[in-house]
Amino acid sequence: MRIAANVAQLTYPITAVLSPRRLAIRRAAQLLPTRNIAVAPKRNILFVTSEYADLVKVGGFGDVSVALPKALLKRNDVRVIIPGYKQIVESGYPITFVANIDALAGLPACKIGRMQIEDGPVIYVVLCPELYEREGNPYGDANGKDWSDNHIRFARFASAAAAIVGGKSALNWQPDLVHAHDWPAALTPAYMAWQGQKIPSVFTIHNLAHQGLCAPELSAELGIPPDAFSIEHMEFYGKVSFLKAGITYSSHVTTVSETYAHEITLPAFGCGLEGLLKQKFDQGLLSGITNGIDESWEPSSDPHLVEGFGVRQWNGKQANTRYVENLFGLHASNGPLFAVISRLAHQKGLDLTLRIADTIVKAGGRLVVMGCGETKLENELTRLAQRHPQQIGVHIGFNEADARRIFAGSDFLLMPSRFEPCGLSQMYAQRFGSLPIAHCTGGLADTIDDGLNGFLFPTLTIESYRHAIQRALNVYKYPKLLCAMRCHAMASPLYWQQSVLPYDHLYRRLLGEVNEGKLVTNDNWGRS
Repeated sequence: MRIAANVAQLTYPITAVLSPRRLAIRRAAQLLPTRNIAVAPKRNILFVTSEYADLVKVGGFGDVSVALPKALLKRNDVRVIIPGYKQIVESGYPITFVANIDALAGLPACKIGRMQIEDGPVIYVVLCPELYEREGNPYGDANGKDWSDNHIRFARFASAAAAIVGGKSALNWQPDLVHAHDWPAALTPAYMAWQGQKIPSVFTIHNLAHQGLCAPELSAELGIPPDAFSIEHMEFYGKVSFLKAGITYSSHVTTVSETYAHEITLPAFGCGLEGLLKQKFDQGLLSGITNGIDESWEPSSDPHLVEGFGVRQWNGKQANTRYVENLFGLHASNGPLFAVISRLAHQKGLDLTLRIADTIVKAGGRLVVMGCGETKLENELTRLAQRHPQQIGVHIGFNEADARRIFAGSDFLLMPSRFEPCGLSQMYAQRFGSLPIAHCTGGLADTIDDGLNGFLFPTLTIESYRHAIQRALNVYKYPKLLCAMRCHAMASPLYWQQSVLPYDHLYRRLLGEVNEGKLVTNDNWGRS
C-alpha cells in the first residue's frame, strides 16, 4: 500500500501540490489587473438567463447566473435579463417599468421592468403575466410537467433580449456583447442574426441534454424565417432545436468545463449534435471554461454553519458532523460520514449509490442524502433509509443552510454522475474539507486531482465505484493522510474572481480588443 508515501507528499505547503492549471490561474489573477485589465475599456454585456439564484433557481445553473455576472461587474457594465416569473414579481424587490416590446409573429407584446439587488447587476425583467406568472418552476408546473407553451415563453424571452440589442426597447443602454445561456436563451443569437444585428454573442451550454425542441409547424408563430429550418441552422431530426440555433448563430460557444467541451464532440456525449460541435471545436469556436464558486463558500465565516473552521481546525468541522447526525437521526460514530446532495435524477448515478450503500454501512460508515427529483429514486432512497435506520438518513427536499452543514460535516461526497458538464457540489465539498468521490467525467475530471483532493473512478461500473469508496475508507484510517487531503481540497476550488479571467479574454477577443489567436481558457493556463 502506498499510503505512507502519499502522507509525506501531501505535508508540503499547499502551493507545492496545487495542479499547474490552478497555480497558473492564481498567478494570472495577480498579474492581469495591473498589466492588462486596468487599460481595457468597460464593456456593456447583456447576460441572458432563465434562472438567477437570488430570485429563482432550479439547479446549479442558477448559482452560476448570479456569481458570474457579479464577478464580471468589476470591469464591465453587466446587465441580466430574465423572464418575469411569479417568484420574481412577488420577490419584494421593486420593479420599475422602463420599456415596451412589440408583439412579434405569434409572440405577445411584453414590457421590460428594471430591478436591482444589492451588490448585484441591473436586472431587466420581461413582464408578460400570461406567459410567466404561474405556479411551479421556470420550466414546468408544480408536478414537474413541462409547460406546453415553453416554445412561446422562451422565444418571447429571447426575442425581447434581441430587441434590447437592436435598440427597439427605447432603453438608454445597449450592449456591446450578448452572453446567452442554455436552450431557454438560445434563440437570442438567432433573432439577432435574423434582424441584422452585428454585435458579437457568446452562447454557453450548461447541459447539452436539454435542447428545447418543438414541432416545425410552430416556426411561423415564433417568427423563425423559413430558411432557418435547415440542417445547417436549427433543424434537428425533423424538429426545431433552440439549442442548435444558439450553437449555429452565436459568435462563440462555450461549455462549463474543459473536459466537457471535448466530450460533447463525441457520440457518447454529443446528444446528436456531436458533428456540429466537432466542427465548431476544430474552427476554434468552441471552448471550455470551468466554473468557479462564489466567495460565500468560506468555512471560517459562513453564517449557516453550526461552527466555522479553517484548515486543520477540525473541531469546528466535527461540530457540524454532530448536527448532521442529529438532523438525520444517525447514531454517533467514529466512522466516516458519506453524503449525497443532488438533484435526484438518472444522470446523477443515484442508482449506483443505491447498490453500493451496503458497502458503506458494512465498513462502519454512515450515509446522508438530501435532494429531490424523480419519484422512483425518491422512493428507493426512502426505502434504503428504512432498511438501515440510524446508519442512512434521507431528506427529500432541499434546504440551503442544512446543505452547507452537510458539506461541512461530511467526510466524503458521492458524485457518480453519468455525465457532468461542470458540477459545483464537488467544489463546495472541497472548500468545506469533504473529499469528493466521483466518476471521471466532465468538470469532475477537471476539478478533482485523484488521490490529492478527492477520488476519481474511471468507468461507470459498480466495481470501479466500489474500489474508489474502498480507497476513501483506507485513507480515513490514516489521520495524517486524511488531514493532508482535506487541506489540499480546501485550497483547490477557484473563486469566480479567478475563474472569470478566461471569459474576460474571450469578450476582449470577440470585441477586437486583443489580437486573434488561441483563446485563453482554463485549459490553456495549464493542465492538471
